[in-house]
Amino acid sequence: MLYQIIIIALVLCPLLGSLIAGLGGSAITNRLAQHVTIGGVAIAFVLSLYLAYQFFFLYGGAYYNSTLYLWNLSGHFRFNVGFLIDPLTLVMFLIVTFISLVVHIYSIAYMAGDPGYKRFFSYMSAFTFAMLMLVSANNFLQLYFGWEAVGLVSYLLIGFWFQRESANAASLKAFIVNRIGDLGFLLGIALIFTCCHSLDYLPVFHQAIQLQQTTVSIFPGTQCAVITLICFLLFVGAMGKSAQIPLHVWLPESMEGPTPISALIHAATMVTAGVYLVARLSPLYEYSPTVLNVILVLGASTALLMGLIAVVQNDIKRVIAYSTLSQLGYMMVALGASAYAAGIFHLVTHAFFKALLFLAAGSVIMVLHHEQDMRSMGGLRKFLPITYLTFLIGALALAAVPPFAGFYSKDAIIEAVHFSHLPAASYAYCCVLITAFITALYIFRAFFLVFHGRERLSLEQKKHLYEPPTIITLMLITLAIPSLLGGYVLSGSFLNAHGFLNSTLLVLPDHRNFAALLTTLSPIKTFFVNNLALFFALLGILLAWLCYSQCPALSDKIQKRCFWLYWILIRRYGFDAFYQIVFADGGRRLAKWFFKADTHLLDNLIIDGSGRQISWLSRTFRRLQSGYLYEYAWIMVLGIVIFVLIFSL
Repeated sequence: MLYQIIIIALVLCPLLGSLIAGLGGSAITNRLAQHVTIGGVAIAFVLSLYLAYQFFFLYGGAYYNSTLYLWNLSGHFRFNVGFLIDPLTLVMFLIVTFISLVVHIYSIAYMAGDPGYKRFFSYMSAFTFAMLMLVSANNFLQLYFGWEAVGLVSYLLIGFWFQRESANAASLKAFIVNRIGDLGFLLGIALIFTCCHSLDYLPVFHQAIQLQQTTVSIFPGTQCAVITLICFLLFVGAMGKSAQIPLHVWLPESMEGPTPISALIHAATMVTAGVYLVARLSPLYEYSPTVLNVILVLGASTALLMGLIAVVQNDIKRVIAYSTLSQLGYMMVALGASAYAAGIFHLVTHAFFKALLFLAAGSVIMVLHHEQDMRSMGGLRKFLPITYLTFLIGALALAAVPPFAGFYSKDAIIEAVHFSHLPAASYAYCCVLITAFITALYIFRAFFLVFHGRERLSLEQKKHLYEPPTIITLMLITLAIPSLLGGYVLSGSFLNAHGFLNSTLLVLPDHRNFAALLTTLSPIKTFFVNNLALFFALLGILLAWLCYSQCPALSDKIQKRCFWLYWILIRRYGFDAFYQIVFADGGRRLAKWFFKADTHLLDNLIIDGSGRQISWLSRTFRRLQSGYLYEYAWIMVLGIVIFVLIFSL
């Protein structure tokens, strides 16, 4: 009973803080709003630590899977609200609450003086609650509730500065694109309920083999395994939330929200929901190699193509945003290769260094009075030494340079794909290997443009250029520590043959190629020497140093020589233009056509036209009723003549 109370308190404390800050009105001051929301998230983080301690050290890994209450009863079907606490849930609890707590505290200084201060903290706490509900669910119904709640609150957060037209457009774009993915997600859940007659995880997982053996006809003359269709539909939802091609276009636009929101969305919440979903449902995905190949191809393509776009971005936040897209592609590649533990491990390390990069970028933006164009920066290392050092740690972790956190998780993914025997693995391996070079290139391009080279600052900016408030630098240091040491400390727990996620994630014997990787991880020195991805990363750093620090003219020459590639990348492969022309403009044109059809066909012809025809007929027949006897006699004679002619022929 105490365990259940702790879980309920963990999930509901952020919601309580959100409600108090958001609905308290004038009785709640800004200071009180920040205290109740930060307090709620802090309690959730402490309780997450307590649950992890209980689970791993006291109870020996006993799972908690319990129904809290019956939500609805329809015939023989029961719809429950309950919680599943296992190693995967605890990992997500710790990451979500820790990153959310750091971002909340950071926001005290960053959002100071903003007229929507209370509303901001209320939204962030509600976002945390939605994510906790999502990862703690033990059934698809509750999962769907958390899934949609995350999407709704993200709409509010991205459009937080609603006075800006661009923020409104970005929030609407994120909402609509996610609805497309969520339609597939909902259809997948409906198909699960139809075939399994249950929405609880365990009964559905137990029927996985049966679902694999059952076929359904999607198109005439074709047969598809039910589990393949289910997994694909659920993955469409994951594509929307985790911004995989072609449903990726909303994520860069989310930069319209405040920087702490970008850190929260990109590091620990919303975008990781799709990765969590596929990992949680590994007992289903393992029985659908077709969908695993699809995940490999889409994840690898997202990693490479989005990384290339990051190279040509000049907005510091957009560089990091496209970096998130690329890293999410890495995570999906790991899931497609059945290396679920490696994917979740990268989710964890990525949360540390991506939050660090965003908050360090926010520090730069703050001291430069919301300047985000890197071409207007330069030489900031002597003005912002702490921000400089923490950004460098985040960049090295992202580039997967040892011993930083990203090295252990990202390169584990690359090696796992290398060992995979799926048909799409060769393509995925080439993509992620090239992306290792691209990643180092774009993040150190940003690093050198912002902190090195000649100063491109105005006199007014230099006059007020100093390290941001202490609370911001403390949060940067707090994130820099796990970004530096997190990979080394946690690698054994995630990647070891007896790692704590192994009992949660199902991997079939045919897909256990990841075990071969574990033998190469034992002597770390061998892993350093034989690491091709590390060589590519160092090459990317060297090229960035040459082009953006030592010889800036070289980058201009490369851009002119590869103008066609630059033209493609700056237009983001035409995805946005295609969606704008085909769906947005096309939808408007179609609506206008239907409007005209409605006006001319229905209104003018059928509705108004029928009235006009009746009026014409009534006027015509009225003329026949003149009241003159000779006219009636003439009509009678004419009728008789016609009658005789007809019968005489």
